[in-house]
Order: sequence, then structure tokens, then C-alpha cells
Amino acid sequence: MAQLLRVQNFIVSSDGIGAGEDQSLERPFGHDHPERMFAWAGATASWPGRTDPGGSRGLDDYFTRDYARNIGAEIMGRNKFGPQRGPWQDHEWQGWWGNEPPFRTPVFVMTHHERPSFTLSDTTFHFVDGDPATVLEQAREAAQGKDVRLGGGVTTIRQFLEAGLVDTMHVVVSPVKLGSGLRLWESPDELLDRFHLEVVPSPSGVTHHLFWRK
Repeated sequence: MAQLLRVQNFIVSSDGIGAGEDQSLERPFGHDHPERMFAWAGATASWPGRTDPGGSRGLDDYFTRDYARNIGAEIMGRNKFGPQRGPWQDHEWQGWWGNEPPFRTPVFVMTHHERPSFTLSDTTFHFVDGDPATVLEQAREAAQGKDVRLGGGVTTIRQFLEAGLVDTMHVVVSPVKLGSGLRLWESPDELLDRFHLEVVPSPSGVTHHLFWRK
């Protein structure tokens, strides 16, 4: 079986924006409040951050559970790892996820500035400078036969789309409109020259967009 490069549970607004402007340590998603975009996932029974019993089952819960299925490595852009720009000034700060990051695989952070790898629990972060094809080759080797998840953000996903490397995408469109920020698309129809698309509305109000390569 071929190793797939998969975008999983990536959330955009109704106007195609995946993150607001002015990202900072306190605001990983920029000027907008992410709970508006992530409410559908947080309400599911399988949400990993759930501390109380209950939660919804059904379509949204299926996608929440599917997030880690057969994933052996992740690729992310530097802005998903943290808000620092330029050369790394603070090696003590190790990302937004605390001592138990949710990835539980090798993670390849794309950056033009060197930084030593480090491990938190069962996640190891590697900082790599390379074009999308080169980084994907590294991630596939680390994944040991499993698929690679392309975690984002928007700029990184667009780079891999432009390179023709993405095999499948699950993009969740929230009914929230942001107006400005980093935009994945003007319309999902932009990708129909390269992908099949199935659109599945959820009772929660979000719409799941499933893309697979033609």
C-alpha cells in the first residue's frame, strides 16, 4: 500500500480562512477566538481534551476518532509550532501543547532556521529546512509504512497542494465568517481540477469536505 499524505480535520471559516491575523503566544490563531471554529470537535465523545463523560456520537465523532488512524508522522509549518519568527531565540519554549503533545509521532516542523530535535512524551519534533518533496520523503521514512498527516497551517498546505503532493484532504467548513486572515481558498471548486470532492453536511452546522486525488 502506498503511504498517503493526508490533511485531517483542517478547519476553515465559511469564507475559506484557516487562521486570523496577528498571531501571538497568547493567540495561536491570530485575532479570532478558535473556540468558534473548533466547537464541533470539542462537542464529540472522542475529543481528546474531554474531561467529562458524554459528548456527541455520529458523523463529527467519526472524524474526530479518525484523526490519528494509521498516521506515522506529521508535517507542520513553523507558525503551527509557535509564534517565533527568524532565528530561534528561546529553546526553552517547546510549543503550545505542554508536556503531552497530541501528535504521538515524529513531527517535522518546516523552518529556515536550525534547531535541535527534542522529545516530549511520545512526540519528537524535528526542525527541517527543505522543499515540500524533500520534507515529505523524510516524514515517510519516519512513518515506517504508515501515512503522513499534513497538519497545516494554511501556507504549508498550499505549498504541498501546489507541489501536487497531497493525496486526500478532510476540510471542515465552519459557519463562522472571519473576513480576513490566511485563506485556504476562495471556493473549494478551485481544487476540482485535481481532486474529487464529496460534501457532507453535519447536524452540528459544519460541513465536511472530502477530497481525494483524481
